Amino acid sequence: MQDQLEKRLDREIVSLFKRATIRNHFPISKVNSYSDLFNNKRAIILLINEGIPYSLFQVIKDASPFSENDWSALLKISLKSLQRYKQTEQQFKPSQSEKIIEVAEVTKKGIDTFGDIHKFKLWLETPNFSMGNVKPMELLTDSYGKEMVISELTRIDHGILV
Repeated sequence: MQDQLEKRLDREIVSLFKRATIRNHFPISKVNSYSDLFNNKRAIILLINEGIPYSLFQVIKDASPFSENDWSALLKISLKSLQRYKQTEQQFKPSQSEKIIEVAEVTKKGIDTFGDIHKFKLWLETPNFSMGNVKPMELLTDSYGKEMVISELTRIDHGILV
């Protein structure tokens, strides 16, 4: 199932970067997959400024361990507003788009680290000693917390357990 989600993510990203507004700012050949996106900060900036379309958010949401309620809290919008984005297929505002990308980056790193979305979700919901006995999920509300979570996942990747 994860492979299918990755293929959907790849298709969404390629399709998005073929759109005229992004293509005029950025060569398409540079972003050919979802993984490519995280290796190219300029592409991320352009995507955030353009606004993430609901279609890409839907695939990111499906590939993440987060519920619709979690996403609503992370994006600091009501469930009703989130559903309105879906109904109107409008693009998210840059601030919301940035948060979507941040959470997508954490999700990708977490799944790469644990090899399984369920193990990653369990880790997110378990108080972490090295993070002051806070659940990593609680730290994802701002960019500093996101960086702490990414750093901890990197340490786990390298076998450095504090």
